[in-house]
Order: sequence, then structure tokens, then C-alpha cells
Amino acid sequence: MASRPVLLVIAHGSRDPRHAATVHALVRRVRAMRPGLRVETGFLDFNVPSVHGVLESLAAEGVRDVVALPLLLTRAFHAKADIPSVLRQAPARLRIRQADVLGPSPLLTAALERRLYEAGLSPADKSSTGVVLASAGSSDPEAIAVIAEIAREWRHTGWCAVRPAFASASLPRTEDAVRELREMGCAKVVVAPYVLAPGFLPDRIARGAAGADVLADVLGPAPEVARVLLERYDAARQPLITAVGA
Repeated sequence: MASRPVLLVIAHGSRDPRHAATVHALVRRVRAMRPGLRVETGFLDFNVPSVHGVLESLAAEGVRDVVALPLLLTRAFHAKADIPSVLRQAPARLRIRQADVLGPSPLLTAALERRLYEAGLSPADKSSTGVVLASAGSSDPEAIAVIAEIAREWRHTGWCAVRPAFASASLPRTEDAVRELREMGCAKVVVAPYVLAPGFLPDRIARGAAGADVLADVLGPAPEVARVLLERYDAARQPLITAVGA
């Protein structure tokens, strides 16, 4: 029986050291939840090791099968272009399957609520609280539509209102969504960053949340996020299992 594929988590990378530290914390949680699964981390930019470097090392060790998992919440440019381009440059001996991005997922919505409650919100506040679902933003219409749909669905779980906001490329900005919810009459207004790790755009979200009652932390190494990674890995490795007779 062939060994299970290596899970390669592909993160964007950032000049902000908090980004890589958060990515590594999430990967440690994934390893703890799935003992025996080899999990490696590669970065597209700014941080080491690079994705290409990790793939070269794995091939040199004799690894054959890899599931490459984009540490992304939506299918925008990085998932559609950057990552496939890097994977096409991998050593020929590697059999690589790109897993789906993490979102949308009910587990991520649960992680958003976890962060809000950790920041001081009470479940009893839910019906009188307006939420700003603040994402990094994208010029990709598909990614923007996904964020809007998450906000609509989350609203139906009992919140007073949920409004999407974006730190770049799209509107409205976080501060505009906060203002709108205030004008609607929500008793409390909270900001839930739909981002995985700290960095430039999450800091912009935080500045835009100055008028809110609560600003939640980034999703980071929340257990729900780690579970989504493993779900995406399991789904992606099925064709590999069939192909190698595992």
C-alpha cells in the first residue's frame, strides 16, 4: 500500500513576521489533529521556504505524491493562476494534486463566531448585533460574490444584520459598513475579519473597525480552520488513492 500523500500548505507570505508565525501555528494544529500525516509549508513570496524549494526537497527525498493546498479563503488570482504556475514547475517525478481553497465552509463561519465570542461578544447579543464580514478584497468577481453570499447566509443564523466589507480592490470599506450598521439601529456593531493571518490588509481592517464595539481576531489557528484543511486534503487525495491503488 502506498504511503499517504504529503500535504503541502501553500501560504501567500508577507513582510509582516506575524503572518508566517500564524501560518506555522495553524500547521502545527493540523499536525496535532492528524498524527502521522506529513505536513510541509511553502510560501509564494517574502518568506522561506519557497513552494518550489519545498517541492525540490520532497522530490530529492523520493516522495512521489503531494496534495498542494492553497491557504486561501476564496478562488481568486493566486488560486487560479499563481499556484498552478508554480506547481507546473515542480520536479517531474512528483504527482501533485491541487486541493480546493478553504472557503466557503460552515466551519469557517463557526471560526468567525468563535473569534467574536473570544473578543467579548455574548451569544445573547446576537439578535441585536450587526456584523461586518471584513475580507481582504479582490478584483475577481467570483471571489467578491462568494463573500457576499457568506454574509447573506450568516445573517440567517440570527444576527441583526451582516454586511460584507473589503480592505482593497472592492467596496465598501470596513468603516463604511460599520457606519451603515449604526445607521440601521443595531445595538452593537462588531467586525469579524475573514482573513487567516495578520498583515497589511488585516491592519487596514482593524483601522476601519475603530468605530465598532468589538473587533475579533483573525481566523489563524482556530481548530475549525485546521479541520477545513484536513477536509480539503482528504477530498483532494481520493483520486491519488485510486491512481496508486492505496
